[in-house]
Amino acid sequence: MASKLFDSSALSTFCGSMATMLAAGMQTDEAAYMLMQNGENTRFHEVCSSLYADLVKGSRFSEAMENSGGFPRYAIDMVATGERSGHLERVLRNLETYYDEEDRLFAKLRGSVGYPAALLCIMAVILAFTVAVILPVFGDVYRGMAGSLTAGSFSSVGISTAIGWVAFIITVVAAVIALALVLASRSESGRHKVMRLFEKVSFTKKAMYQLALSRFTVALATLVSSGVTNEEAMHRAVDMVDHTELRAKLEKAAASMVDVDNPRSLTQAIAEHDVFEPLYARLFNVGTLSGSADAVLNRLSGTFFDDAVLQIDRSLDKVEPVLAAFLTIAVGATLIAVMLPLVGIMGSIG
Repeated sequence: MASKLFDSSALSTFCGSMATMLAAGMQTDEAAYMLMQNGENTRFHEVCSSLYADLVKGSRFSEAMENSGGFPRYAIDMVATGERSGHLERVLRNLETYYDEEDRLFAKLRGSVGYPAALLCIMAVILAFTVAVILPVFGDVYRGMAGSLTAGSFSSVGISTAIGWVAFIITVVAAVIALALVLASRSESGRHKVMRLFEKVSFTKKAMYQLALSRFTVALATLVSSGVTNEEAMHRAVDMVDHTELRAKLEKAAASMVDVDNPRSLTQAIAEHDVFEPLYARLFNVGTLSGSADAVLNRLSGTFFDDAVLQIDRSLDKVEPVLAAFLTIAVGATLIAVMLPLVGIMGSIG
């Protein structure tokens, strides 16, 4: 049994391959056997072998996925929905697209976080060199020129040293955090931990909300198209959401749909509880009235995902100038503080 979850690229490949073979008329066990032939002694082979073993015993595809240990909860729940609704191939195609986009998103995150991490490491080296090498040299120069440091000169050098060490410690801590995020984002389980962390950070909070909203919308589209009631579709889709803020809104919306005194429709519940922005809520309402609710939801899912990527780009674009400004201020303040006594000494000599 696989001990680690597939990453997004492997999930996209798996779902796309399974959908293609199912469209060609193959059964799930036959498709799993075909995939099992690729990549001996790899995690992909291990997971597909586990799938095939369970499927030939008569297990459902979603059950076999769960037993293999290689799939995230969201993918398992979506496949189970597809099996119940008879739209398994469509669900797998949706998952292929979703995980392909998620893989590109995390590749962007790794690159965007990796660059600041490298810059922070360089900053740490510069600050360490400044404090450990440059400042002692200035102290020796002062002693040679003035015999001994005056109280003011000594105080100034002490201040500059303190500034340098504080900046160095802050830089090292930030570099460690950035490197940890880069390493965590290499695994599927680590990515979800990073996402939960970003939910609490102000400048990435909106992006994580939009990403969770995209997941919910895809799930809702699949459930609506499967023929289940809107109340059941909403309930199942809410169960697939792990974003705290969005889940709270969705639970209130779901509760309003089964309110005994004043039950609301699916579109009314989503609009009244601000799940979608007003424009998107109206689009969903139009799609529902025209009988194309699932198509509208799929388009909205793509819009929400693209918005999440845009939000992340905007947030990360602010990191580089902030780091450059911090390095400039830290090094500049350190050197200015240590240069002031030299100016006084040169003035007294003149």
